[in-house]
Amino acid sequence: MATAATAEPGFRPWTEEPAARPDRARIRARIGGLHCSLCTGTVEKALGRQPGVDKVAVSLTHEQALVEYDPKVARPEQLLQVLRDIGYTVSDPRKLRTFEEEERDLVRESRRFVVAVALSVASIPIIADPTVGWIGYLPALVCLSLGAMVFLVLKKTSLWTASLAIGGLTVMALSLLTLNLQGYLTRVGPWIVAALALVLVFGVAQHILVMAYQALRRGILNQHVLLEVGAFAGLVGGAIGLVLDRPGYPTAAFFAVSVMVATYHIFSEWLSLIVKTRSSQAVKKLLNLQAETARVVRDGAEVELPLEDIRVGDLVRIRPGERIPVDGTVEGGRSGVDQSLVTGEPIPVEKAEGTAVIGGSINGTGTLLVEATAVGEGSFLHRIVREVEDARALKPGLLHLVDQVLRIYTPTVLVVAGLALVGWLVGSWLATGEADVERAVFACLSVLVMGYPCAVGISAPLSIVRGAGDAAEQGILMRTGEAFQGYRLATRIVLDKTGTLTEGRPLVQEIEAIEGTEDELLALAAAAEASSEHPLAQAVIKAAFERGAVPPEVESFEAIPGKGVVARIGGGEILVGNPRFLVERGVDLARLAGRIGALEEAGRTVIAVAQDGRALGAVALGDTLRPDAARAVAALRRAGVALILVTGDNERAARRVAAELGIEEVHAGVLPHEKAETVRRLQADGSRVAMVGDGINDAPALMQADVGIAMGGGTDIAIESADIIILSNRLEALPVAREVSRRSYGKMLQNVALAFAFNGVGIPVAATGLIHPVWAMVAMAVSVTAIFVNSLSGQPRLFFEAISSVGQPTGTAATPTAA
Repeated sequence: MATAATAEPGFRPWTEEPAARPDRARIRARIGGLHCSLCTGTVEKALGRQPGVDKVAVSLTHEQALVEYDPKVARPEQLLQVLRDIGYTVSDPRKLRTFEEEERDLVRESRRFVVAVALSVASIPIIADPTVGWIGYLPALVCLSLGAMVFLVLKKTSLWTASLAIGGLTVMALSLLTLNLQGYLTRVGPWIVAALALVLVFGVAQHILVMAYQALRRGILNQHVLLEVGAFAGLVGGAIGLVLDRPGYPTAAFFAVSVMVATYHIFSEWLSLIVKTRSSQAVKKLLNLQAETARVVRDGAEVELPLEDIRVGDLVRIRPGERIPVDGTVEGGRSGVDQSLVTGEPIPVEKAEGTAVIGGSINGTGTLLVEATAVGEGSFLHRIVREVEDARALKPGLLHLVDQVLRIYTPTVLVVAGLALVGWLVGSWLATGEADVERAVFACLSVLVMGYPCAVGISAPLSIVRGAGDAAEQGILMRTGEAFQGYRLATRIVLDKTGTLTEGRPLVQEIEAIEGTEDELLALAAAAEASSEHPLAQAVIKAAFERGAVPPEVESFEAIPGKGVVARIGGGEILVGNPRFLVERGVDLARLAGRIGALEEAGRTVIAVAQDGRALGAVALGDTLRPDAARAVAALRRAGVALILVTGDNERAARRVAAELGIEEVHAGVLPHEKAETVRRLQADGSRVAMVGDGINDAPALMQADVGIAMGGGTDIAIESADIIILSNRLEALPVAREVSRRSYGKMLQNVALAFAFNGVGIPVAATGLIHPVWAMVAMAVSVTAIFVNSLSGQPRLFFEAISSVGQPTGTAATPTAA
């Protein structure tokens, strides 16, 4: 089913990537229509059997295929056309799907589901068997529950309205059952269900029939083939009943199996699409934070242009209160900018000439002139969305195992069904002299229905995709399989200090005045530092501003690199700098020596202040801990994780931070390449090590660690090197991410166990011929529903938000809580 875009000249719905061998080519494409692991097996087999194809890797959660081939034999257009023939869609993996496209898919699947449920509900009075007591109404109750879910999901109705809907369906079903008991539907009932089955199999679920045919034509046995075999078996069994017209033969029940199997396949497709779509949209809504237009300064005039017309290098004017439309560098103006979507901190960040701004941030009271450095695909918000897409490319070892099992699953079920059919026919003929055709068909059809692999196929992917969505809602991006499988097993976590445990910017901590007041000393120091661009100088100025200390007017200023500044204020000479600098200039610091030593021992950076050769006091600066650092460290320690502090800072500063947080192991004065070596030493005894950092110097260690974790406010290289990104920039996300890793992996184990339990027990029992096909259908339906509910259990809010948001307007998006 190729889209219209595929017909456009020059359209290339794939990207080219470097191959492992120089004589090979590699392409990547996004595959639409994948629902479970059997779909990935179908794609891999279909492409792998093409001439010239060496290797195919398909990620279900990522919805992408990576194909390596011989360009002399195969062409990308031919390879991808194979997938279109099977029934999958192909698109460029670099282009993000819009909300509207995803919602259209959901609406389409929802409509299919509505029609399928309506047909199933219509068969209730015929497939229910009140002669066996209340349990005969169980199929009817299953259908009614599906109908109730449709009303709740698509209409987003109140509980009262839903109750009326369920009540109406119940009254209708009971009325028809009454007619059935009176014999009015005895003759026409099977024909009605036959018509319903034909409409569903050849009409509503026609796409499944096409995919099954295309797969079977290529010798691929997948879930679509198994579904159609079961559906056609039901149709054949029902047709035999219509022809023979034997009393007691369950003609309607056979047709009903075709209806129910197709309905639950559509149901599973719908559920899978909901979970995948809502997981990606949790953070993709960030794109709605981007402005649609921008004021560009060209030829001295401001022109308002759509964002797609902005180019790198354009000068953009941002007025007070506006959302910044592009990533860029401030070329003029000064303002406070709310960039809480990046840092999670509500305090505006001061922006002046030369500082960077991020698209989507909100400008404060000043006007800024910004040179665009990234627009559209290259912007911060788009990079984050791409990280979400990458976060869905998760395939831990257990999922690989499930894939291997599913490769032989469908053939095995078909073989067991065939053996059950032959076994009952031959066995009953040998035992009684007459073949029990009805029991043989029951056994064969029950195996096919009970063995439908949807539960196995969706068991692992649902838990992974749901976990990625949970993490994204917390401002955590899980980028790799190691993030899910490895972080929960990490026994040691290495923490960088500056910028990770601490704010990464110096602040005035103590003021020691031996002449005058603290405010006077701070005002004098701020006046001398006013023209300096040094971070310590800016910290002093900020502290004076916050305390209301008004700096006097400066007559002259001279900066001494690496030492301090010399300024003239009120005719006097003011020295501000490190204590050694003042001593070199003849200032006696004997009265401050003891206090300076104590402050430096505590890890502070001390600036001494003198006037006309006379010491006035000292200002101590230091990096402050993040507000949530202590809570995050305590939570990790309670989880039994050993914490190690590694920093390039001096020993005293590192020990002070470690003591405040309760971290016992400290490695200070470590160079960038030594951080990676430290991680290797910790891994030497078999320990799983996670590394948390934010800077360029942390990148080697992040790569070396079993799981690298980067703070969202860190450098690009650190983010690129990490398996997990803490987008919210909050340390408290570290234990949350570990819990998501643990819970998601646990859910995956539970789902796989549930799936194999249902199918492993159900198939042998069904082969005995003692299970009516309708009851096999009910058991299969229960298994699929149980796995879906288990994937979202413990997250009731997320469950109801996920299903209730289907069909609602897509033009609005809430601001992410964590970003």
